[in-house]
Amino acid sequence: MPKREVPLHSLRDFIPEGTFEPVLRYLQLYQVHLTITRKRESLLGDYRHAHRGKAHRISVNSNLNKYNFLITLLHEMAHLVTFEQFGNKVQPHGREWKNTFGSILAHFTGKGYFPSDIEATLLKTLKNPAASTCGDETLLRVLKKYDSPKKGLSLVEELPNGQAFKIKGDRIFIKGEKIRTRYKCFEPATKKFYLFSGLYEVVILNG
Repeated sequence: MPKREVPLHSLRDFIPEGTFEPVLRYLQLYQVHLTITRKRESLLGDYRHAHRGKAHRISVNSNLNKYNFLITLLHEMAHLVTFEQFGNKVQPHGREWKNTFGSILAHFTGKGYFPSDIEATLLKTLKNPAASTCGDETLLRVLKKYDSPKKGLSLVEELPNGQAFKIKGDRIFIKGEKIRTRYKCFEPATKKFYLFSGLYEVVILNG
């Protein structure tokens, strides 16, 4: 099964020390059904609002480090709180969500839950939160410093131009020039170009 419900006491293993009680208050207040999933390439977390007798549902990827896990969980919690207040009348990542996410994050900063570099980046994020952690490259770069080493994987930005690499699904690309914040990479099989974040994890191909 790609998802599994987590006993609330087990949540301590996934989030920074000291954050369990404040997180638990949110989960219990809104009666959230929390699940932890295997790694998903396109998203770190997900929220589904309560309907037809089903509770609010939040899912978070299990492979995230504890700081990224907490931020992602709070990101999705902000969607829940925004929905409770405004329903479907506002944009998913509009002003209302940004204000809510900033308010929730403020309860978790200044308390020593995060390392100083993550804390400093979060304080900047509070001014204008991105639609996803993946979309905030500055925050993602800081969070990646706390990931466990991943054998056999390299970041696109670490590769020399012209280096071939493989991604999930065995798709092969050749790294090209940097265009603003992304790298233009060529896929020989389709003869098309795609833009990759420098922080995208890939497998280097030799020869």
